[in-house]
Amino acid sequence: MSNLQIDGDRLWRSLMDMAKIGATAKGGSRRLAASDEDRMGRDLFVAWCKAAGLGVTVDRIGNIFARRPGRDPTLPPVVTGSHLDTQPTGGRFDGVYGVLAGLEVIRTLNDSGLVTDAPIEVAVWTNEEGARFAPAMVASGAFAGVFDVDTVLEAKDVDGRTLGAELARIGYAGDQAVGGRPLLATFEAHIEQGPILEAEKKTIGVVTGVQGIRWYDVRLDGMEAHAGPTPMTMRKDAMVAAARMIAAADASAKRHAPHGRATCKVVEVRPQGSRNTIAGHVAMTVDMRHPDATALEALDADLRAAGHQVTAELGVAVAIEAIWTSPPVAFDAACVAAVREATERLGYTHQTMVSGAGHDSCYIARVAPTAMIFVPCEKGISHNEIENAKKEDLAAGCNVLLHAMLARANAAAS
Repeated sequence: MSNLQIDGDRLWRSLMDMAKIGATAKGGSRRLAASDEDRMGRDLFVAWCKAAGLGVTVDRIGNIFARRPGRDPTLPPVVTGSHLDTQPTGGRFDGVYGVLAGLEVIRTLNDSGLVTDAPIEVAVWTNEEGARFAPAMVASGAFAGVFDVDTVLEAKDVDGRTLGAELARIGYAGDQAVGGRPLLATFEAHIEQGPILEAEKKTIGVVTGVQGIRWYDVRLDGMEAHAGPTPMTMRKDAMVAAARMIAAADASAKRHAPHGRATCKVVEVRPQGSRNTIAGHVAMTVDMRHPDATALEALDADLRAAGHQVTAELGVAVAIEAIWTSPPVAFDAACVAAVREATERLGYTHQTMVSGAGHDSCYIARVAPTAMIFVPCEKGISHNEIENAKKEDLAAGCNVLLHAMLARANAAAS
């Protein structure tokens, strides 16, 4: 068993076959949640699962579970998986790699004739991206009890179509209850979506958790005035105030290095279309991230302090509204150890890291022991049609997934 290896060529072929569904001109994929392309991707995955002898069930929110029985049917399953839906101009690996790596694990077990003590399942979580139906990760969140299932099914796209109706239309509104069943452990393999592994020349990222995220809407109200006659000392320039807050947020994130993140985007400036009028109003978004809850609170405090300072110094009113919070996630120590031990036993270079992006594992970690495995992606580019990863790195991550899952599935009966 220690020498067991997945078939990297077969995994690659599966990824490329799936990438043909919703293929884009620049080499990416477009399979928005509950679209016709999503249906075709799901149909292909289900066909592959049935060919591998797996039992397939679908819950009310469209989550797919493909099970390989274990020696002891009373044990909860060890689960892996991710998502098949993409961004509107997405890549060939984000999400789908985690699903097809799980399928390749099962194909490898079938080839070897190995039977695990606990069942093995591959999950496809619905609407992870949130590109068509906001917010993101709603189906894994519903499975974990974070979101109400009926409310999620009523979420609408820009054309007014609901997620529930679209799942029914494509044939994936299942009859199984959402959540409420035990999972022995869960693992998710994923491209890093960042540049660290490639820059450090490491093959595997051993992911210990996920950064906490806070989203803000910030409004700055000053005074419109003529750009020529108004002295600099007498202005209430909302644009200058916004610039100071952006600089303060950037500096705060750098003080909380290496994991601090701050991203500001100006979404509206008024009046528009006049270069010789001082900005009276600016609205912008702020995205703050850190894996430590205390540090995240400090980033929040720094943002609010910057708002008070620009009000005092520039006379610009600042309103900061926190619109969404995702707390930091610490993954299960035993699952993380299983990933690290498999990586070291297989001889891959690796790095311990924290995910800067949200994943379905963030919510599943609330109801099951969970860990993630990262592999490099070219230049850290993701959510982009040119997203790319090396065949050998994808195979390496899948080998780690295989052995981590075996360790947990066979330890269950001991």
